Amino acid sequence: MRLLSALLLLQTLAFAQKPAGPLTGLNDQLVALSGQLHPAIVLIRSESFEPVSREVSLAVRQTGTGSGVILSEDGYIVTNAHVVGKSMTVEVLLAPPIGARSSPERSRLLEGRVLGRDTEADIALVKVDAHGLRFLEWGDSEALQQGQLVLAMGNPRGLENSVTMGIISSTQRQMKPDDRMVYIQTDAAINPGNSGGALVDLNGKLIGINTMILSQSGGNEGLGFAVPARIANPVVEQIRKDGKVTRGDIGVTAQTLTYGIAQGLGLKRESGVVIADVEPKSTGDIAGFQTGDIILSVDGRPMETARQFHVFIYRKPVASLINVEILRGEQTLKLQPIVVDQTEKSPNFGRLALSEENLVRRLRILGVPLDDSLLKEMPPLRKNYGILVAGLVPGALIQEEGLLPGDIIHALNGKPIATLQELKSFMAPIKSREEVVLQIEREGKTRFIEYRLE
Repeated sequence: MRLLSALLLLQTLAFAQKPAGPLTGLNDQLVALSGQLHPAIVLIRSESFEPVSREVSLAVRQTGTGSGVILSEDGYIVTNAHVVGKSMTVEVLLAPPIGARSSPERSRLLEGRVLGRDTEADIALVKVDAHGLRFLEWGDSEALQQGQLVLAMGNPRGLENSVTMGIISSTQRQMKPDDRMVYIQTDAAINPGNSGGALVDLNGKLIGINTMILSQSGGNEGLGFAVPARIANPVVEQIRKDGKVTRGDIGVTAQTLTYGIAQGLGLKRESGVVIADVEPKSTGDIAGFQTGDIILSVDGRPMETARQFHVFIYRKPVASLINVEILRGEQTLKLQPIVVDQTEKSPNFGRLALSEENLVRRLRILGVPLDDSLLKEMPPLRKNYGILVAGLVPGALIQEEGLLPGDIIHALNGKPIATLQELKSFMAPIKSREEVVLQIEREGKTRFIEYRLE
């Protein structure tokens, strides 16, 4: 019995001393990688003065803290546009030496100049006067695979030199249908302060810039998002070269064609890209585009989604001529718009106090028909008729893409709408939860929305 006990003890000790093999190797690799990358991550503090409102000439100080990634030994640093805000200069705090228990800030603090920012990609470029800095190289974000291990590095809530590990949850995540931006989704812990930090692969390559989280608590819930390297890198290079980002535009808004939109508009195709809006006097308008045109190809490349179309136009040089093949009814046409520099527009809509008679129950909105007095108070519209969505009513059905206050409803299933009575009468024969296609105007552009009626 004693002999058996001794043998069991020896076996247990032998098992305990047996190396973990692959796990130990992975652990050592992560430790080494973290130490290698750590010096290239910085903390960024910004300060700017923002107006309280357009009506009040009073500004308040806004401060922010985030992260940044050194891209070159001479001090080019990438971060998020929302980290630097409108600041022209920021404080850049270099990482403390590895293993240092204490490191005076003043010995690591540098002034950074904001060279430029791009709010659409949420990328900014900062420059510090320094040399011999450790930096990261861009990786290939297009080669990422779902489930791949990654590290997120930054300064969450101002806590310097933090690293977390996770996997790629999605390689191309859009926040809403036809969104022009796509993100890398990861479950690596990302918290406020991580913005502008690095998402790296196990080769130490920079595959993304940590940008935002989706959270109900305000902290990490496993839904973190990073701007892919293939988007961030060209933005950085444009800012470094020109101080700004130029995107091609032809003045049309495209949507991915769905079965519901095709049925509502009486189209024969049920997939592809449909033109939802053509800006008056734009190069697209001059070239002959019309709302409802189906885009078949651009420069010989077939178009399957709206995002594919917009990104293709984005990357075209300003003043270049592109060849677009479209389908209009039964006719195939070839149009040649000129690419121009994209301009930002941000019109504002006021709120209206409405009565019970303005309730459109089946859409769960408070609507107001456009009239001369209302048109005078609004920015110029594409069509001077329709229903203004002045408010939303709680309890609406969950929609893929819903109505928003300020939207103008111009048509339902292709039928123009001028009054609330017309809108309600057109909906009357349609069954509950059946989908209709609304043509709306939002922020100066028209688009189609599939909407399930109450």
